[in-house]
Amino acid sequence: MILLDAAGLAASRPGRPLFADVSVTIADGDRLGVVGLNGSGKSTLLRQLAGRLEPEARVVRRGRGARVVMLDQDAPLGAATIGEVTGTGWDAAAILDRLGLGGRLNESTATLSGGETKRVALARALLEVGPFGEAATDVVLILDEPTNHLDIDAIVWLERHLAAHRGGLVLVTHDRHVLDRVTTRTLELDRGQGYVHEGGYATYLEARAERESRAAREEDVRQNLARSELAWLRRGAPARTRKPKARIEAATAIVEGRAEAPARNGELDLGFGAPRLGDNVVDLTRVGHRYDDGRWLFRGVDLSLDPRERLGIVGPNGAGKSTLLDVIAGTLRPAEGRVEIGTTVALGSFSQRGVELDPTMRVDQAVAGPTRVPDWEDARFLDRFWFDADAQRSPIGLLSGGERRRLQLVLTLRQRPNVLLLDEPTNDLDLDTLRVLEDVLEEWPGAVIVVSHDRAFLERTVTDVLAIDDERPGRRVPGGFAAWEAQRSIAAPPLNTGSVAAKRTAPAASQRPARRSPSTLRRLLRDAEKEIATHERRRDKLTDELAAAANDHLLLARLGYELAAAESALAATEERWLELSAELEAG
Repeated sequence: MILLDAAGLAASRPGRPLFADVSVTIADGDRLGVVGLNGSGKSTLLRQLAGRLEPEARVVRRGRGARVVMLDQDAPLGAATIGEVTGTGWDAAAILDRLGLGGRLNESTATLSGGETKRVALARALLEVGPFGEAATDVVLILDEPTNHLDIDAIVWLERHLAAHRGGLVLVTHDRHVLDRVTTRTLELDRGQGYVHEGGYATYLEARAERESRAAREEDVRQNLARSELAWLRRGAPARTRKPKARIEAATAIVEGRAEAPARNGELDLGFGAPRLGDNVVDLTRVGHRYDDGRWLFRGVDLSLDPRERLGIVGPNGAGKSTLLDVIAGTLRPAEGRVEIGTTVALGSFSQRGVELDPTMRVDQAVAGPTRVPDWEDARFLDRFWFDADAQRSPIGLLSGGERRRLQLVLTLRQRPNVLLLDEPTNDLDLDTLRVLEDVLEEWPGAVIVVSHDRAFLERTVTDVLAIDDERPGRRVPGGFAAWEAQRSIAAPPLNTGSVAAKRTAPAASQRPARRSPSTLRRLLRDAEKEIATHERRRDKLTDELAAAANDHLLLARLGYELAAAESALAATEERWLELSAELEAG
């Protein structure tokens, strides 16, 4: 049953078009992921499909009896209680509990933080669809960044909740796990064009790589033809040179048109002249902090940061992760304990709130600052984060919300810090920017501490995690996100894999694992192989440090504990690799 049909959609903003001639059809059972750079028009397209924004060209038609439910990036709730927004039935209570808002039905929405407001709006959208135990096949659910402000457990629950939806789904998200496990088609917005790929995230990446490879081959052919013609024209008789002058200039432009690049010496230096980081970075001793009413967020946290630290801080919403980051930054004095920051530390913080930017200022001027003229290094760094030459010279006021978030990240990195503190850096960033950020962090010459609920981002950027949870707040888990997840899977009961309504009405069906596609399994195998390599490097490093520790018994004990944890994480990842291999062979 066709629920939504859109043909030839277009949109623009002052100064440039966003997209043109985009067509999409959504039927029941379709799960469409929309991807593209910040500023490519993803949110605009979603609002057009939902009927909240009039398309500049053509129309959007709904199937007979079809309903559309949308979660917008900005979702005002009005003056009410949470219960008045979502309803007060058992299903509302269950969904709110899954989203970390259990027992708060009578709380006023005016007291909520921005993240809590988004979670209430998400609950409202899910409840508008109807009970998931019933087949809501007539509903198109349109979600714009639904995983923002959710903790890891809530994201996993949402992922499985959406997989149970029997209507249509249109989804914009930066969470690559959600995209790969939920979506069955992908709409890519790229430089004003729309490309539809059959399959999930992995299929989209393969199709995009092939398209770009084909475009590169075509460009090589075009360049070679232009060079041949240019050589022929230049060999012509002097009497003929006046007539082909325009053709010579045109051919020269084709040959040289893509060769323009800022003059530079050597590679882009990610340190940007930041001060060298000494051995003493940041040390926390028995640190704790509490609410104004006396309730403790965490206590007894001990932490000593390494100059090349790659640390993730994980835990549920409300556990105090951002608060601990403020303590590490020295911007918040803890209720107890001691914080020592090394004399060579230059901190750079990228917070959830961001900084206010002058809308009249040009992008490159904001990056260069008030005391100097933008240079080639600024231009190259902006270009690396997908700000082309036109965007670099644009006023900040013309940027989309996601592009501003991306610019705030660039501004943080260009402060020349040697210690980076990133609080939920993946929120509102597009997938391409996330991949660039992961690449930059891998090369970053200083220490990096990340608070994030993005599983793929944590898997790719951190080697250890600091867990802020009920078990023992502040415990360090060597081996990164995979090791922490392995510990949790051993200690905790299996997560409920279905929605509350589906569990109540069809327990046998909800417990059956969904069959994963071969492309998904191959991607998971590749990810597991990368994790195995990371764990092996960690194990080998610790083994070498143990051999060099000599008679330092305290150091030997600590290294022995870390080596045991690293080997445990390696064993768990190898076991997962074997299970995935068996599943792929059985399919």
